[in-house]
Amino acid sequence: MATLANHSKSKKRVSYFYDEDVGNFTYGQGHPMKPHRMRMVHDLVVNYNLFKKMEVLNPKPATLRQMTRFHTDEYIDFLYRVTPQNVEELSMQQTRFNVGEDCPIFEGLFEFCSISAGGSIDAANKLTGGESDIAINWSGGLHHAKRFEASGFCYVNDIVLAILELLRYHQRVLYIDIDIHHGDGVEEAFYTTDRVLTCSFHKFGQFFPGTGDVSDIGIGTGKHYAVNFPLKDGMDDWNYQNVFRPVVEHIMGWYRPGAVVLQCGADSLAGDRLGCFNLSMKGHAACVDFVKGFNLPMLVVGGGGYTIRNVARAWTYETGLLLGENLSEDLPYNNFLEYYGPEYKLDVPANNMENMNTPAYLADMKAKVFENLRNIPFAPSVQMQQVPYDYESEEEDDNENPDIRMTR
Repeated sequence: MATLANHSKSKKRVSYFYDEDVGNFTYGQGHPMKPHRMRMVHDLVVNYNLFKKMEVLNPKPATLRQMTRFHTDEYIDFLYRVTPQNVEELSMQQTRFNVGEDCPIFEGLFEFCSISAGGSIDAANKLTGGESDIAINWSGGLHHAKRFEASGFCYVNDIVLAILELLRYHQRVLYIDIDIHHGDGVEEAFYTTDRVLTCSFHKFGQFFPGTGDVSDIGIGTGKHYAVNFPLKDGMDDWNYQNVFRPVVEHIMGWYRPGAVVLQCGADSLAGDRLGCFNLSMKGHAACVDFVKGFNLPMLVVGGGGYTIRNVARAWTYETGLLLGENLSEDLPYNNFLEYYGPEYKLDVPANNMENMNTPAYLADMKAKVFENLRNIPFAPSVQMQQVPYDYESEEEDDNENPDIRMTR
């Protein structure tokens, strides 16, 4: 197949969403998820002067109504009301909604969720409004959250909420996940529809969340629209690109999405506290660059990443890449410079970890994935109807005809 990606150096209109409060929250002492990493990313973005080359926006916090477009009323009401002080009174609901050790109740939990979700929703709206080519919300990417429960450090699934916004204007949306963990919450949300194709490259086998086998392909109308590429320990740059590029290119050419959402979990980097892959920063970023080359409206979100100095390096480098800027390998002076010693470089190198993904294994998985993709009909048709009403809009012109778009 001829390549569809156009890796030109043309500048994109980039919107970047950041709330200065997001780094103030803490999951608790010893918990691997550290929102402080967001402050570190932004500090590097500022000190590399990237903020001057894109639109920097403070996201509007997501409302309860926006969150319940996917999550149940009861679950969101619980997140809104629960605090460390009253959690014992709500112990029955605490069990029901799967909050506890991995997903603890901490001060400002609902505010934290509203910032993360609000950033992804606003980013999606920037794309649908035609105001940006690329929208970034590194505070998003919480892909494990389910409709009625928390999971894997994630409470509100900002990705699903953003995709629902994109679906108001686009026939089809492609979701790609390069976090080391399977994007189970997003896949589950769209498992029965052909409006969203989910594609996840992840560690599989005795590893959280335990889902994402190559045979998990969707059901009903969504059969064949879930693509899973299960991987083993030690996955390196060369082998990752050798499976990522052909799979994504085939999906782009056949599915013809109107927009793409890329989850850039940095726990797939070498040396991650909870990860077991061996991707370098530039190997991870090569996926971002490849997806950017298709010139589709592109929403980029964060996700996992538990060696926070490497998360900050990778997401800063990828912000520069999305802007078409070459960043110096020598880190600029910044407020967290001590985190990056002794090298003080913008780099996350691979190590000498053994790659357990043999050529035979990868060839077998790739063959199974392509067999599944062969069953996808070319660019599923979607009937014409009105764009669903935006309940958050404060103004609506009753004198004009409703906008008509392609949606389902």
